Amino acid sequence: MLSPLTPAEMAALLLSLKVAFWAVLCSLPFGVLLAWVLSRLEFPGKSLLDSLLHLPLVLPPVVIGYLLLVALGRNGLIGKILYEHLGVSIAFTWKGAVAASAVMAFPLLVRTVRLSFDAVDKRLEMAARTLGAGPWRVFFTITLPLSLPGIVAGMVLAFARSLGEFGATITFVSNIPGQTQTLPLALYTMTQVPNGEAAAMRLCCVAIVIALLAMIVANWLEKRFTRHVEG
Repeated sequence: MLSPLTPAEMAALLLSLKVAFWAVLCSLPFGVLLAWVLSRLEFPGKSLLDSLLHLPLVLPPVVIGYLLLVALGRNGLIGKILYEHLGVSIAFTWKGAVAASAVMAFPLLVRTVRLSFDAVDKRLEMAARTLGAGPWRVFFTITLPLSLPGIVAGMVLAFARSLGEFGATITFVSNIPGQTQTLPLALYTMTQVPNGEAAAMRLCCVAIVIALLAMIVANWLEKRFTRHVEG
């Protein structure tokens, strides 16, 4: 029988939940906006934008972490400005872990939300337009409510992906216990130390349970959304 989590393991779990929560919260407005743009607008370079958004899915996570370090590190293109003018340092902090998780989960969020927008009958939006509703009112009274289950499903998938992020996180913020050591990083650490098998198994079980719950919720929301649209 597995023993309870130690304080260090619990700290890694809580940090993972914190990072995943903020990653989804910070990326959600941009994800919804880009999903709507890709679903409703036609413009030159749309395929290129779509491809760029999905790059984190095909690039090695270490590459994403290195690019974040180049851009947001203390001497990076953007990070240097943030540090010199605002005193904000992102690399090697939990905020950096949020940035890495958000970037890696962003394609899943955008793709899921875009599919939910695509499923909304455009004739309903056109009917509202003919009745005098402006674009913002159409979006908030028709498009968004009908897409809400899909948006929530995208948030759940992005949350689960953020919880499991490893490569970009360890490259960008390192593996600092109590500061940047999330659940996957703690699991990796336990596999590298003598007699760490029990701790690794505990963390592995916790990760599996969280991932299963997230997938169950996402699948339930997807089925509910499908019935809602078809019915």
